[in-house]
Amino acid sequence: MQLVVGRIGRPHGVRGDVTVEVRTDDPELRFAAGAAIATDPPERGPLVVEERRWHRGALLLSFEGVADRDAAEGLRGTMLVIDSAELAPSDDPDEFHDHQLIGLAVETVSGEPVGEVSDVLHHGQDLLVVRRKGQEEALIPFVRALVPEVDLEAGRLVVDPPEGLL
Repeated sequence: MQLVVGRIGRPHGVRGDVTVEVRTDDPELRFAAGAAIATDPPERGPLVVEERRWHRGALLLSFEGVADRDAAEGLRGTMLVIDSAELAPSDDPDEFHDHQLIGLAVETVSGEPVGEVSDVLHHGQDLLVVRRKGQEEALIPFVRALVPEVDLEAGRLVVDPPEGLL
């Protein structure tokens, strides 16, 4: 599965630098000089990072072969992606990557099927978006009190919802 680690924004200057909207928690690793990064759409890459620097809180990258503003403008909107297999597993048993949770079957502590995790939102509080058959999606805060069990091997997640949540 491909995971987005950044999105190329507007050009910066006249030498082909671009701004990047960072979507990874480790930009120094993902965007290190010499790193080859796959793209979506795939025909725009892979792109090889020539130089990385921060400017007023924005990440600026220059790529090999992108030498002017016009070439940089042609990359605007390109997603920078990695394969999920490249991610090292976390040492923390309570930490999960979004792609690990999406697709898990959701059931209550009593075994009643609820639906399937279709997305994970990060708005101050992590929220699981659960798609339910014939009903509206449910948003479940991803906290241990409400989600006491995540079993990746079995492909399921157990919820203990308070009255009215579902």
